[in-house]
Amino acid sequence: MEIGGVLISSDIITEFFCCDYEKCKGICCVEGDAGAPVTLDEVAAIEDMLDTVWPDLSASAQSVIDRQGVAYADKDGDLVTSIVNGRDCVFTCYDGVNCLCALEKACRSKCSALSPQPSHFIKPISCALYPIREKNFGNGLIGLNYHRWAVCKDAVTKGKTLQMPVYQFLKEPLIRRFGQQWYDELCEVAAILQQS
Repeated sequence: MEIGGVLISSDIITEFFCCDYEKCKGICCVEGDAGAPVTLDEVAAIEDMLDTVWPDLSASAQSVIDRQGVAYADKDGDLVTSIVNGRDCVFTCYDGVNCLCALEKACRSKCSALSPQPSHFIKPISCALYPIREKNFGNGLIGLNYHRWAVCKDAVTKGKTLQMPVYQFLKEPLIRRFGQQWYDELCEVAAILQQS
């Protein structure tokens, strides 16, 4: 189906998902073989935040950033966040045993100190939208697919328990990426699909 130039996999409406940080400990930040996809604008925003998040980063992450910057081109030529030891995002920090995003931690902390509204940039939109993966087909056409990953099995279980579809779990980042009007239209389409 298509909404406002965005092709949407029906799985985003029919599948259930809700992150269960108590069980997964934020493992998605430290698993994988490439960093999170980022845009040039996001790289600039991250670079602007670097002094703020620097103390939360590991020495290894600081070394990688000093050497290659906050992002690099992966094997497919896509711009992604830099990683440590071939897998951990450089912006991973720890709160006890849980992995956190240093970028999000800094933004949320600054936001709560100044106002109740989150700042425009919290973390790369590709991270915020997970388990949705975005693909740009060119000519303004974008595709959204539900990505299944074994490390998120607890999120699938929790989502089923709560009966929370992927698109509802990701309401905030979907609105951040595509706007309220687009999200409202997605909800209308979902309601029609769920009735059939």
